[in-house]
Amino acid sequence: MIRAATVAGLLAAACAAPAGAPKVEVTYDVLIRGGTVYDGSGAPGRVQDVAIRGDRIAAIGRLDATARKIVDARGLAVAPGFINMLSWSTESLLVDGDSQSEIRQGVTLEVMGEGSSMGPLTPAMKQRMRAAQGDLRYDITWTTLAGYLAELERRGVSPNVASFVGAATVRANVLGLDDVQPTPAQLDAMRDIVRREMEAGALGIGSALIYAPGSYAKTEELIELCKVAARHGGKYASHIRGEGANLLQSLDELFRISREAGIPAHIHHIKSTSTPSRMERALERVERARASGLDVTANLYLYAASSTGLSSRLPAWAHDGGPDALYRRLDDPVQRARMGAEMRRREGPLPRTLLLRFRSEALRPLTGRTLAEVARERGVDEVEAALDLIREDRSRVSVAFFSMREADIAAALARPWVAIGSDGASMATTPVFMRDSTHPRAYGNFARLLGKYVREDRVISLPEAIRRLSGLPASILGLSDRGLVREGMHADLALFDPATIADTATYERPHSYAVGMRHVFVNGVQVLAHGEHTGARPGRAVWGPGRPGVP
Repeated sequence: MIRAATVAGLLAAACAAPAGAPKVEVTYDVLIRGGTVYDGSGAPGRVQDVAIRGDRIAAIGRLDATARKIVDARGLAVAPGFINMLSWSTESLLVDGDSQSEIRQGVTLEVMGEGSSMGPLTPAMKQRMRAAQGDLRYDITWTTLAGYLAELERRGVSPNVASFVGAATVRANVLGLDDVQPTPAQLDAMRDIVRREMEAGALGIGSALIYAPGSYAKTEELIELCKVAARHGGKYASHIRGEGANLLQSLDELFRISREAGIPAHIHHIKSTSTPSRMERALERVERARASGLDVTANLYLYAASSTGLSSRLPAWAHDGGPDALYRRLDDPVQRARMGAEMRRREGPLPRTLLLRFRSEALRPLTGRTLAEVARERGVDEVEAALDLIREDRSRVSVAFFSMREADIAAALARPWVAIGSDGASMATTPVFMRDSTHPRAYGNFARLLGKYVREDRVISLPEAIRRLSGLPASILGLSDRGLVREGMHADLALFDPATIADTATYERPHSYAVGMRHVFVNGVQVLAHGEHTGARPGRAVWGPGRPGVP
């Protein structure tokens, strides 16, 4: 039975009752009854009740209690809310705070800041951000990274949010977008930016070393920034410098940064894009680094296609000075020819490339086509078609590259130090998002783990998969009060049907919600009920350890 009386009223009644009168039972806000609780540690599930009071888990066990709201969880798995270790919801949450595609998969914390971050920003950086906005339009009312996270809280978001400070963003603050190296004074200024953002709550330093201007940073620069983050308890998370022929050397660079800066290192979306694959050798190299005492972990998305900008295939020198400088070079026949020659020599044939997003209305009919098809229609090779499209669209041109192997995903997933990240944005089946295509990982990455890789392929067990989604990422990030179903923890919970949870998004039809997630709570507030979003936006900024008052 659900009692309507408040906790305060019940306590008052108990205190006023005459001696010898029966005690009035104190109620909870929410009581989740009869589910199989997987606590996020990897331990087997147990049929238990979970009680929530306020924003915390108040009790776990066979509870003889009442609550304002009772959720029947019989037949459901009750897990800690999932942590997306690599989210690109930086802009989408400003436009739509419901985070439908991820809440419907049980994601309760989105971690941002791969290479670039939403702060700190100079006036010139704000101007460039405004100019680059497409369908997702928003005011830039903040300057610092902490100010951005606070702005999300103010606007209202359904999931919790956290961020690394981007090494490229720090670089742009001091050096702009040019391919230059910092003077000692400029490096001091960069260190000071990192110190301020760490003290304000950044999780650490994030780098993406295949993208300009982050690619212009030498290893020594990254070590110096990471030393500052390490002094504040931060981590280093990196899209390493190469994932193809130079994968192993790029891992060695990450290990050096970790060792010399004294900082835990995390590899974003570990993968091999070369033929033959170098994944097994890469995984073995990480295992050896861990055995030597380095704190190295990784995350993974569960699709054989990556997604990034088509412009990422251009040589680094072409990006020197930023996007406008790139487009001017593409307008110059001599420099364009140089780009094409280098791409053919370095890359060889491009992998199958699916066109996902354009800024230009004239090019949007090409959405969903392959680069090869467009090249044939235009009577050019794929390199020339790629240069044409970037030049015509005046954008990075979002694409999916089919360059990985399913077997590599399973091999990485078998390692206990690999967590899960989507490398995508939270979206919704609303017009602002559906004007373009996207990668299916935006809608299905976490459900795909539980459906395909647990239930169907049995690569890992259900308790272990839940650990990869909750307890492991919380431990990697150093979060002491999230990621586990334990008394006193924040009440971030995901309740799903293990027999039916699945991704439904495909490359041809990516805007399709996952199924099987039944109820989701964020900070004790229900944001998903019986598979439908409640409209609640109780998400908060989750701060890093350098912020005063953070446990």
